[in-house]
Amino acid sequence: MALRTLNPPVSSRHKPPSPLDYMALFQLPRRRSDRLPPLPAVKNRGGTRIAAGKGGFRCLGAGAGDGARRGGAPKGVDLATLGNLCVDIVLGVPSLPPTPPDERRAYMEQLAASPPDKKYWEAGGNCNLAIAAARLGLHVATLGHVGDEIYGHFLLDVLQDECISIVGMNENTEATVHNSFYETLLCWVLVDPFQKHGFCSRADFSDEPAFNWISKLPGQVKMAIQQSKILFCNGYAFDELLPNVIISALNCAIDAGTAVFFDPGPRGRSLHHGTPEEQRALNLFLRLSDVLLLTSDEAESLTGITNPIRAGLELIRKGVRTKWVIIKMGSKGSILITQSIISCAPAFKVNVVDTVGCGDSFTAAIAFGFLHDLPAVNSLALANAVGAATATGCGAGRNVARLDKVLELLRQADLNENDELWNELIEGNLETKEVRLLSRASINGCSGCLVRYPIYSVVSELLSKFEGVYKRSIMHS
Repeated sequence: MALRTLNPPVSSRHKPPSPLDYMALFQLPRRRSDRLPPLPAVKNRGGTRIAAGKGGFRCLGAGAGDGARRGGAPKGVDLATLGNLCVDIVLGVPSLPPTPPDERRAYMEQLAASPPDKKYWEAGGNCNLAIAAARLGLHVATLGHVGDEIYGHFLLDVLQDECISIVGMNENTEATVHNSFYETLLCWVLVDPFQKHGFCSRADFSDEPAFNWISKLPGQVKMAIQQSKILFCNGYAFDELLPNVIISALNCAIDAGTAVFFDPGPRGRSLHHGTPEEQRALNLFLRLSDVLLLTSDEAESLTGITNPIRAGLELIRKGVRTKWVIIKMGSKGSILITQSIISCAPAFKVNVVDTVGCGDSFTAAIAFGFLHDLPAVNSLALANAVGAATATGCGAGRNVARLDKVLELLRQADLNENDELWNELIEGNLETKEVRLLSRASINGCSGCLVRYPIYSVVSELLSKFEGVYKRSIMHS
């Protein structure tokens, strides 16, 4: 969850915090595998650094926007994320914060009384997805608000180092300079001795989105969406942005022929029972998104159906534009459901260190598979490997999966197979659907509607796609 709770110490500030006055710019950085020297830092009119590609910024004027609306502008960005840009403050604590709101607020204020060392800072929120996708070789842009203070500068530096673009969401240059609501969002990520996580943020104590001063979708954000192949949005966007702004982004993407990925996340349940505006926005995303991503629990909460395959089929049935419904099942694996085929993939066996960022990393690989027309089973295998690679590290942000670890897990091809689980889930769902299951079987096998896909064949296809990219990235690093 992305939220601000801490003001930086006055002595550390470059200047009083102010809203970013972004220029209407949209840069396309070089692919990670082609990167040579570090990217130059550029200052905008507000003094805040924004990452620029080796060729600098590409300015989008009215002509570029018009072309995009006509469908003539090239889509040079693979994946754009909407909102949810924050800095995580990751701290070990003896116990997680209390549940009662008053006690929780006091706990948070006690943490904020002593600003943490920078070694505890990490890029959070949609930065996890953006970094994981960039490391797979995708061109990535983040669309959101970042403040002009030390936390904002830190976040921009991280995105710059990962060759990720950022497009600001602030067009209100007359905003009050000292208003803390314009500062970079912070989220306290608290880890107890048992590796359980708790989160403290401003959203815990407010019924309004953190950036409710953004009343409409800025023009430069619309142009960025029009030039992107995928727009990703999750439920946490509603913690920052008004529902009408998020719906505007959805409509902009559809009009531009940009695929929409939506992951309601834990916020799905509260949105389902939220304000009329929130319920309308949730229903629109569930019906009009090209790809839906949910955990099995989230799918059940939105459909009332316990079996994740049946829940996914229900979401497909109700969807208007829905091509894929993906059910994430953690250490058990994942499922990809289309109108005609159900694909299942067991997870890879790994020693789990930290699960933060695993779902974001998984989504990055799903986006790669969608853009490259990979077979559904291949996309799931890649996504499971990327999520598992992140689980072997500590924390998210810059600690999400690197390509070398992903390739290592693919080569090992050590699946956490559980035929009893998959048979139980598949039973009764075979009426008209073909079911494909990733398996350690050495050859394709077919039993009724169930088709087994050998992991070694799938891995061979994935390795041939990625190993060349990895070698080039080593040469240029």
